[in-house]
Amino acid sequence: MKKSEIRFSIALDDQKVPEAISWSATDAGPNIHFAKAINISLWDRDEAGTMKIDLWTKDMPVDEMKHFYVDTIGAMAESVMTATNDTVMATKMRELCRQLMDHIEEEQQKQK
Repeated sequence: MKKSEIRFSIALDDQKVPEAISWSATDAGPNIHFAKAINISLWDRDEAGTMKIDLWTKDMPVDEMKHFYVDTIGAMAESVMTATNDTVMATKMRELCRQLMDHIEEEQQKQK
């Protein structure tokens, strides 16, 4: 059986707030990659529930954070479609993404 590892490293400040997030993966080559945010969801087979880790660095702007979550929901819609073939659920998630992007664009227009 082939194994692959993904490693995350989080640098924290004195208040334990993330300052830097880096990651590497055995299938992604030897390079260390950097991120401003991570969102990990795991289905715990023993508890039959979702466990989550959400982290973002101090320098992650709010507008980028909003785009990050819309992109995450969009990717989840594709995963739902691939994993379950549930077109209704995937379509509703995509529609939510469109509504959220409309909201973000409206906010940006108000700030100008």
